[in-house]
Amino acid sequence: MTIYRRWPDMATLLSDLMTREWSGVVDDSVLDMSAAPVDRLATGVTRTVAALRENELFGKIVHVDPELLLPYLLDRRGRSQDTVLTLLEKAIVEGQNDGSVRKGDPVLLARALLLTAHGFALSAETMTANTTVASDTVAEATVEDLDRELRTVIERYLSA
Repeated sequence: MTIYRRWPDMATLLSDLMTREWSGVVDDSVLDMSAAPVDRLATGVTRTVAALRENELFGKIVHVDPELLLPYLLDRRGRSQDTVLTLLEKAIVEGQNDGSVRKGDPVLLARALLLTAHGFALSAETMTANTTVASDTVAEATVEDLDRELRTVIERYLSA
């Protein structure tokens, strides 16, 4: 009963828990602000994606109740996503101001980065050596390989 004094229902409780957990993951992945913006973005996004895949709550939800994530992937953004977008936009603007990040609408660039990160966070395991594919052969990639590719994607996408 104490829980329901603070949260009206289980969905709200889980939403607040996800926001707290995943905001913490993002905070832990923030880098030295003196690093070049493209490097900071590539490293920060890649670290965040890897940390999310290792996060107990994230892993449990993905494996046990992935439908809980669908509204945040298909219908609307959540608070954590808005926080990440704000951080990405700020770093992109800094990079554009110093000439290291290509020209373009920082809001659009940040959203494209977040959408890319979603795929690497949620689907990386489907592309790894532990995954049997339809032809009964085994893929040879590791999540570390995919993380290196994510970093390359971000660097090349943002570079001026």
